[in-house]
Amino acid sequence: MSNLRYIFVHGLSGWGSYDEKYKKTPYWGMRSGDLIALLREKGFDCYAASVDPHGSAWDRACELYAQLSGTRVDYGKHHSMQYRHERYGRDFSECPLIDRWDEETRLVLIGHSFGGATVRLFSELLANGAGEEIEATETDDLSPFFRGGSKVRIHSIVALASPLNGTTAYDMFRDERFDPEGVKVPWWSSLFAKLLSRRVVPSKDGRDERDYADYDMYVDNAAKMNRHLTTFSNVYYFSVPCSSTKESRDGIHCPVLKITDPFFVKRSYQIGSYSGTTKGGTVIDASWHENDGLVNTISAKAPFGQPQRKLDRKKIQPGVWNIFPVYHGDHMMIHGGLTRKTDVKKFYVNLLSMIDAL
Repeated sequence: MSNLRYIFVHGLSGWGSYDEKYKKTPYWGMRSGDLIALLREKGFDCYAASVDPHGSAWDRACELYAQLSGTRVDYGKHHSMQYRHERYGRDFSECPLIDRWDEETRLVLIGHSFGGATVRLFSELLANGAGEEIEATETDDLSPFFRGGSKVRIHSIVALASPLNGTTAYDMFRDERFDPEGVKVPWWSSLFAKLLSRRVVPSKDGRDERDYADYDMYVDNAAKMNRHLTTFSNVYYFSVPCSSTKESRDGIHCPVLKITDPFFVKRSYQIGSYSGTTKGGTVIDASWHENDGLVNTISAKAPFGQPQRKLDRKKIQPGVWNIFPVYHGDHMMIHGGLTRKTDVKKFYVNLLSMIDAL
């Protein structure tokens, strides 16, 4: 095995190894068992990070850095003032996620759902720093994270069912010309959707509205973030788009109930029916209809405008998004399933073996 460290970063409303919930139900593997433990048995050096379940990509990236480097979370002087929250968070100096953090450290960052945006912003800050933080902070008070200059530490980035270009699950509710509640759905799906919304909608804590994950996942806001994120020529990029819908005769996409969790059925119908235009002018047409219950399949393939190609295991290139064939399953099946037990062990062993051999 190589000296790579595989860092798994959960999505919206998720949890990691620092959370008590992980002991009962590991996010990675879910009801199929602890995937991280299995991969370690196979010889892969794997870790499950714990970042803010509802926080912005920025806040989550800062928390990830503190866990990896074994330091106290520093959200930045400029950021914390602008978004109205404490500058410092939990101290991980006594409980770092990994046992080594230096220029020899080589990371493979694996993000599910919003974890994909988290690891991409993390890699950007690690490599290029944050100009606004440098300008607002005295040199001896500036976190090394915001100085940049460490892009060699990132070996690979893997985005699993990630809204790399946002998700219309949010935008449809802003479009006055579309009525999400007018979409015909099975009666029982509304009950499950209400239960799910209680988990994914955070209670506001006084910080700026722009400092939450849901803000970053609007299509226009994801596009704005993408304009500031670099696809580095020395990093291997992989994406795994998911789909649990089927196109009907009228052009909309409906969930395949055998592979769509009941919690996602209503939202899947709505995403599969929505066409319109975002406030920023992005046209949402039929190409956005296919989805995994929460994320549009087209959005999970690669950031728009960035180098991309279908995965060719014999010719894997760095600096290019290598897109896996569409995974047929809903948003949570890719890492074990929400209420439906899904065995994904073979998928991850093959994935890590492929990366390990690069």
